[in-house]
Amino acid sequence: MYRRVLAFLLILTITLWTDLAAAAAEPPKENELYAKSAVLMDAASGRILYEKNGRTAMANASTTKILTCILALENGVMDAQVEVSSNAASQPKVRLGMQAGQKFYLKDLLYGLMLESYNDCAVAIAEHIAGTTEGFAGLMNGKAEEIGCSDSHFITPNGLDASDAEGFHHTTAADLALIMRYCIRFSEKSQEFLEITRTGQHTFSDVEGKSTYGCYNHNAFLQMMDGALSGKTGFTGTAGYCYVGALERDGRTYIVALLACGWPNNKSYKWSDTKRLMSYGIDNFIKMSLDEVAVDEAELAPVVVEDGQGETIGAGTDVALEVGEAEGIAEVLVAPGEEVTVRYELAKKLCAPVKKGDYIGKITYLLGDETLREYRVTAADSVEKIDFIWCFSMVLKRMWLK
Repeated sequence: MYRRVLAFLLILTITLWTDLAAAAAEPPKENELYAKSAVLMDAASGRILYEKNGRTAMANASTTKILTCILALENGVMDAQVEVSSNAASQPKVRLGMQAGQKFYLKDLLYGLMLESYNDCAVAIAEHIAGTTEGFAGLMNGKAEEIGCSDSHFITPNGLDASDAEGFHHTTAADLALIMRYCIRFSEKSQEFLEITRTGQHTFSDVEGKSTYGCYNHNAFLQMMDGALSGKTGFTGTAGYCYVGALERDGRTYIVALLACGWPNNKSYKWSDTKRLMSYGIDNFIKMSLDEVAVDEAELAPVVVEDGQGETIGAGTDVALEVGEAEGIAEVLVAPGEEVTVRYELAKKLCAPVKKGDYIGKITYLLGDETLREYRVTAADSVEKIDFIWCFSMVLKRMWLK
């Protein structure tokens, strides 16, 4: 009887474990997320691991401020003095309460921007960097294009709803994740960005020391999951609750971007969705180095060159291949069952003359239909075309050998 009970418990445990593993492997269904638009991204490769309407253009509220912050870090001097304009001072809540003519150090305004999401700080920063908010919007859109965003249009530095002749202030969850990826990994000011956005609180005064202010970080996700790196909340009546955040665990970095994730009184929805997507990423994806993907050496055999000058008449010749530097990513997160494949698009024959460095083809690393890495393949040597002088010299050589 005792053995039967143990056997039953063992079978039950295995069954439950199998069911849990299968459940973990399943991505969230669209109706299981509150957000109308959501993306889970692999920060190393930029690969989207999960999306729900991830390419839909939507208002994104104060998540805009991650772009404002990184532009200020890249283009400004942290101890520069920023004089507040009447435009900046008149911004709606949430705001620091600065007065026109007041001066602050740029670094302090960045803490106000990212910790408290102050709208007046955003405008003061934008005007300091570009002269006007319109000029700063130009920088924002230029940077978004540089990063690779496909459907974003920024008008305000604080993310307040706005429209102009080119459309409304918006991004997509996929673009927002790309911007966060740039901020935490690829900008020359990534470390400064992380330092500001991970700070719990910051106290500062205006330049004259007449007023003192305290800022407290409202990104609750920093305390919700081990490895939380950074993030920014946002809300307007049009955008709803929005969030973009990053997490690093076991050498893997994930980014979650959420748009329209509930309206009052559902402020906590964004945390639920963020944890759900981060957990899905952690439980179901492993890191793969593309340097470990096997290459078929037979595919890289020398290529026959027709009508090329060889050692003797009729012997034929070929040319060795030279593989260039890798273009693309070094590593990628993959789920069980996913496989990186290698596609060879190389010429099988060449016609003389061939010059060293001539393009022969390329090698592409693919995950499904997505290109991860490419190598340019060229001729390692030159091969001249058979001509009368070469033929005559070969005849003389043969006669001499006799």
